[in-house]
Amino acid sequence: MGEEKPLGGSRPIEEEGDILNVLIVLLKRKRMILGITIGVGLLTTIVSFLLPLTFRGETRIIPPQQGRQDMASQMLGQLGGAAGLLGATIAVKTPNEMYVEILKSRTILDRIIDKFKLMDSYREKYREDARKELLKAFRAKEEKKSGIIILSVEDRDPKKAADMANSFVQELKNVVSGLAVTEAAQKRLFFEEQLRETKASLFKAEEEVKVFQQKTGAMQIDAQARAVIEGIAGLRARIATQEVQLKVLRSYATAQNPDLQKIEEEVLGLRAELGKLESSEGTGHDPLMPTGRMVTIGTEYLRKLRDRRYYEIMFELLSKQYELARLDEARDAVVIQIVDPAVPPDKKVKPNRPLLVSLSMMIAFLVSLFVAFLLEFVEKSKLDPGKKTKMEALAQYARFRSHG
Repeated sequence: MGEEKPLGGSRPIEEEGDILNVLIVLLKRKRMILGITIGVGLLTTIVSFLLPLTFRGETRIIPPQQGRQDMASQMLGQLGGAAGLLGATIAVKTPNEMYVEILKSRTILDRIIDKFKLMDSYREKYREDARKELLKAFRAKEEKKSGIIILSVEDRDPKKAADMANSFVQELKNVVSGLAVTEAAQKRLFFEEQLRETKASLFKAEEEVKVFQQKTGAMQIDAQARAVIEGIAGLRARIATQEVQLKVLRSYATAQNPDLQKIEEEVLGLRAELGKLESSEGTGHDPLMPTGRMVTIGTEYLRKLRDRRYYEIMFELLSKQYELARLDEARDAVVIQIVDPAVPPDKKVKPNRPLLVSLSMMIAFLVSLFVAFLLEFVEKSKLDPGKKTKMEALAQYARFRSHG
């Protein structure tokens, strides 16, 4: 029987030998390792002092707190597929994330680029490249616990960095205020348009009455005809105003909405009353004589007066509705509060010299270790005939050979 070898008895000896070999290599090449590491550290230190300083301007804002989720949904609905407003597709989970994405929109970026002439500062030929450079310098993040949004901009000029950060906030206010984000704002816009059209129609009706009076000399009408005109014009104006409110309600309410149904019933009743006054039939006991029984000679003039009075009443009613909508809009306005405006920083953020030097020295140390063990391997291979032959063959195949 052969002599039995002890199980696991040789492994600790081999491990001790490996550790000793590593220590031998490190001590043997210590000058090279230290030289590379210290040399790279010194070179990095010199370069870090030559790099331009970068400063960070920072501001903190509080987005609207009341009805934020509803406003966010309405703003996203209005943005829709407007890819021209946002530089990327909006995928937000919270209202604050929506405001962060708006800050990175193409609209705001372009305004900042134009305001601070960043095409020249960044030395970019194309606006798209300038936007990318600005996004590298700009940061916007939300503090989850407080809900505060922190905006920061980095630049070589501390004052410019602060001014750019504050400008981002101002442009955010401009963009948000330009969007109809609330129900009251939608009403205000609708009534504003209707009021503008009614004002133009009133001016036209007044001019027609004036021209008719100048041509015919008709200046006075009897009290009964005036009462009829007042009644018809008032009813028509009330109907038109109610129809405007119906359009506003139908833009966001369902057919079962009680307010919507109530206004529809009122419109039907007003139309029935208007039809009675405008009909050609009537009794002598009617307090308001139907227009069909008026003397034919004054019909055209009465119609012009009636139209003028209609637009006057219509203008008055719409003006009241418009003012109410403006008050509601002011009450529900999107208010972005500034907690800390950006001020010119007195401390640089880049370059971080200690970090640069430590990282470069660490990398240089690892590279020098690799070089040390590689040199040791090559040196031992030259002493081993078998390895020497393989190294020569490897060197031969590694060279580029020319084929004649």
